[in-house]
Amino acid sequence: MNRLFIIVPCFNEEEVLPLTVSKLTEALKSLISKGKISRDSGIMLVNDGSRDKTWEIIEEEYNKNEYVCGLNLSSNVGHQNALIAGLETAKDMCDMSVTIDADLQDDVFVIEEMIDKYISGADIVFGVRSGRKSDSFFKRATAHEFYKFMSRLGVKTVYNHADYRLLSKRAMEAVLEYKERNIFLRGIVSDIGFKTDTVYYERGKRAAGKSKYPFRKMAAFALDGITSFSIKPINMIAILGAVIILFSMAALIYALCSYIFGKTSPGWTSLIISIWFLGGVQLFALGIVGQYIGKAYMESKQRPRYHIEKILSRKNEDK
Repeated sequence: MNRLFIIVPCFNEEEVLPLTVSKLTEALKSLISKGKISRDSGIMLVNDGSRDKTWEIIEEEYNKNEYVCGLNLSSNVGHQNALIAGLETAKDMCDMSVTIDADLQDDVFVIEEMIDKYISGADIVFGVRSGRKSDSFFKRATAHEFYKFMSRLGVKTVYNHADYRLLSKRAMEAVLEYKERNIFLRGIVSDIGFKTDTVYYERGKRAAGKSKYPFRKMAAFALDGITSFSIKPINMIAILGAVIILFSMAALIYALCSYIFGKTSPGWTSLIISIWFLGGVQLFALGIVGQYIGKAYMESKQRPRYHIEKILSRKNEDK
């Protein structure tokens, strides 16, 4: 029978974690009772360098809940690398995995539908939001534009899909073949090419605590996704440079004609505007190119993405 591990990255989740474990345990027991998964399935809680009592709560849950195991990372490495740590640790202990955030916004009971799709032959099952009613207008608008922009840049993503997904064992192994440090799993999983399927669900509000993705982090995450999967921004800079050169040539011709026909006039304002505009374009271009150079520099070091401080294995496994 198929063995499932539910992987949950946790960063400062002390307020919601006990409820998360309770809900996931309930879903797991239901799946076991229906014969969908084996009894030695489990929940892997990955502590991503939390500064609160998240790890202490994981240890408490481990001691009283037979389905819980834990992974304590030595420092905060970010949501995506925490997921990778969970996948890498779980891949030899399960036939499939489901990754889900700790905030309980994703419907845990559609995991059963994901498993049905897996049994039918899908290696990857995406959990996709059926709507964004729980989001603010600003978040809905920016998310929509983000997915559209990513598509234009040639990055494969699934609209309204975050990191709630099922991966078969071979899909997990394929994901782990991507060794880059600046990782964007939504693009990687869509890029693998195995058979995929989709389940839809209503995403609720966060059960407790505060969001770990304020606008600053969302913007950085979007930039990571773009620069990790596409070089089109550099091509766009080259096109912009060509367009500015054409405009500059037109302005030069206009200036020469004005000089020849004696229609010159003081142009302090236009000069200052031109200088500021071109300076801004140059700094923006340098910033985009710098993102790629910086990523290449970090990848060339081949530093480890994370360090594991402690593993709490299932009770019936070797520790």
